[in-house]
Amino acid sequence: MKKILLTGATGYIGKRLLPVLLEKGYEVVCCVRDRQRFDVSAYNSENLRIIEVDFLNKETLTEIPDDMDAAYFLIHSMSASTGDFEKLEATAAENFKNRLQQTQVKQVVYLSGIINEEKLSKHLSSRKRVEEILASGPYNLTTLRAGIIVGSGSASFEIIRDLVEKLPVMIAPKWLKTKSQPIAIRNVIEFLTGVLLNEQTYNHSFDIGGPEILNYKEMLLQFAKVRKLERTIISVPVMTPKLSSYWLYFVTSTSYKLAVNLVNSMKVEVIARKNDLHQKLGINLLTYEEAVRIAFDQIAQQEVISSWTDALSTGNLVKGISQLIEVPVFGCYQDKRKINVQDESKTLTRIWSIGGESGWYYANALWRLRGFTDKLAGGVGLRRGRKNPKEITTGETLDFWRVIYANRSEKRLLLYAEMKLPGEAWLEFKIENGELLQTATFRPLGLWGRIYWNAVKPFHGMIFNGMIKKLAQ
Repeated sequence: MKKILLTGATGYIGKRLLPVLLEKGYEVVCCVRDRQRFDVSAYNSENLRIIEVDFLNKETLTEIPDDMDAAYFLIHSMSASTGDFEKLEATAAENFKNRLQQTQVKQVVYLSGIINEEKLSKHLSSRKRVEEILASGPYNLTTLRAGIIVGSGSASFEIIRDLVEKLPVMIAPKWLKTKSQPIAIRNVIEFLTGVLLNEQTYNHSFDIGGPEILNYKEMLLQFAKVRKLERTIISVPVMTPKLSSYWLYFVTSTSYKLAVNLVNSMKVEVIARKNDLHQKLGINLLTYEEAVRIAFDQIAQQEVISSWTDALSTGNLVKGISQLIEVPVFGCYQDKRKINVQDESKTLTRIWSIGGESGWYYANALWRLRGFTDKLAGGVGLRRGRKNPKEITTGETLDFWRVIYANRSEKRLLLYAEMKLPGEAWLEFKIENGELLQTATFRPLGLWGRIYWNAVKPFHGMIFNGMIKKLAQ
C-alpha cells in the first residue's frame, strides 16, 4: 500500500482530496496544525493517520514519517495578511523541502496558480517562488497550475454568488474584462489524483483549466443564468484597486485581506497553456456553467465538503483551537443563564442549527446590526454563514464565530468570536440534567474592553435571555 503525505488537510482542496485518496486505497498521513480541528470519525478509515505539524516551525516536521511514497503541498497563506504571505509561503516551502529530502519520498505534487504573465500579482509571484523552492529538492516535482476554481464553498464561487444574488445592477471595476480559464473543483481533484506516482508527470508542470476562456463579466452573467436571474453589469474605469477591495469586502462574505489579494490577482489574465494532460488522464473537462450547476446540486443536497472559510484565521486562532477550549474565568465578564428543557433532543437540534439561515432565534435584527458594524470595523461580519444547516464540526465558521468544540453526545457547543472586539469572547451551550446552560464569556483588553462590555450589557441581557428561552421551547 502506497503511503501519501497530505498537507493542507483542513483546507478547501485538502478536504476534498482526502476521501478520494482513501477510496483509491492509499494510506494517508495528514498534516494539521491542530489535531482538535480534525474530525477523524468523518472518514471511518484505518488507512488514515493524523500528525500535528506547523511548517513554520522546523522542530515539528520530525513528525513526518521517512517512508512516504509521495506528498501533496497544498499550503497557501493568501488570506493570512496583505503584506507577509509571500514570506510565510516561502518559509513553509523551504521547511517542507528540507524535511522531505531526508525521506524516501519519490514525488511531490504542488497545486499552484497559472503564472504565464510577465507581470504577476503578489499572490502569483509567491506561488512561482514556492515552485522554485520545491523544485530544488531531490524528489520528482509535479506542478499543477490552476486559475479560478469553481465549486461549492470556494472563495471565487461564493464571491460571485454574493454579487449575483445580491445586486440586480452592478457598477463594477474594469477588471471585469480580465480573461481567465476557470476549472471545476471536480476536475482539479481528478488532476491531483491522476498525476500521483505517475512517472510521465515527474519533473513537469501543467496548466490546468476548463474548456472555456471567459472574462469575469461573462462568468457573472453565466452564473446569473444558472440562477435564473436577470442582471445588469456596468463596468467603470475609475474604481481603484483599493475601492475595488472595499467593494468586494462589503458586498460579499470575503475578508478584507483576502479581497485585497483577490483584486490584485484579478487584474492579471490567467489563461492555461495548452497541453494534453486531461486526455492522457481521461478527464472530461466541465464547462463553467456545468461546474456551477454541480455546485448548487451539492448545496441543495447539503453535501458541501469544504469551504474557503475552513482555513484558520490569523491572530489568537493561530495558536490552535486546543488552546481556546478551556474558557478563562479570571479577569473575565460572564453572562450565565440556565433554563429547564422539556425535550433535550429538540433543544439540541436547535442549538446545532443556530446561525446561518436559521438565525439566532431572538432579536435577529440586532445580530445583523452587529454583523454590519463589524464589517464597518474591518471584521468578518455575519456573511460567512455556515456550511451545513444542521451539522457542525470543530474548526468550521459559524457567522462571525469559530466552532471550538462541538460534541453532540456530550450536548456541548463552544464558539469563539472572530468579530472585531477589544478583547476575546466565547459563547457556550450545554445541556445537563434537563437544564440548558448558556454562558457568554468576555476577556477584556484594557480599559476599552471594560467600557465595551458595560456598554453592550443591556443589549446582552435582552438578547441572551430571549435566545435561551427560544432554544428551550
